Amino acid sequence: MSRVQIEIFLGTLLVLATGVLMVVYGLGEEARMARLEQEQHGRAIEVGAELFDNNCDDCHGPQGEGVPGLCPPLNDKYFFTNRMKEVGWSGSLEDYIVATISSGRLISTRPELYAGQGAPAMPAWSEDYDGPMRADQIRNLAAFIMNWESTAPDRGAGPQLSGPPVGADISIALPEGDTVNGEALAKAKGCVGCHVSTSTGPAWAASASSLAMGERAALRFEQADYAGAATTPSQYLLESIVAPKVFVVEGYLDTLMPGNFASTMTAQDAADIIAFMLIFK
Repeated sequence: MSRVQIEIFLGTLLVLATGVLMVVYGLGEEARMARLEQEQHGRAIEVGAELFDNNCDDCHGPQGEGVPGLCPPLNDKYFFTNRMKEVGWSGSLEDYIVATISSGRLISTRPELYAGQGAPAMPAWSEDYDGPMRADQIRNLAAFIMNWESTAPDRGAGPQLSGPPVGADISIALPEGDTVNGEALAKAKGCVGCHVSTSTGPAWAASASSLAMGERAALRFEQADYAGAATTPSQYLLESIVAPKVFVVEGYLDTLMPGNFASTMTAQDAADIIAFMLIFK
């Protein structure tokens, strides 16, 4: 066999081998693309979880459980099975989540259950609406929320109290408060989101222009414009929780505070949150 014939033979073998490799690679392409898509989706959920933790859990709860009277749950069977019908959305649920996060919500769709934080009920988060988030970040947030779909519990019954509700009688004697549990409750019920993390509601901590909440409470019920029934700082703080519309601090809307804490907190819950409020100096 001449050199030329050998080269032709080897070249033919190389072409055939290349063809076989391309066929084999092509047969596995669909599986590779599926794995890549799965990896990218997993990464999007991880990024979305971090964004939710940093921006959303004060109002919607650390696990998406919502805050009664303030913000609805997202990790909830109702959200995934009925929300689209409720609002008349014709697209996908994920696109609805993206749209809502992007542009916010001017008014609550269920004001009898969730008053929201005032006007607007939910701020706009997209850069297109002067918010802080890019489009890819909002998509990642939506991916994280959608990840709850298969395991979302039915929260229709609402949270179960460990005892009788505290009620709206501010003259009752509260038990001794636990600041540690009070902090956990303040986070879970959205108090921190309005009174500590942001200035949506009157700040609990002292500032250059304002006393701390405990010091203000000692003076507030003696003001000439005070319309409530409190005669002690403790009663004033309890009143601000269980009957928030009795006296609204000037400069704040009367729709900011949930109005159902009298029925969704026990006396111990209220005492614990008040104890936590009083640690701010």
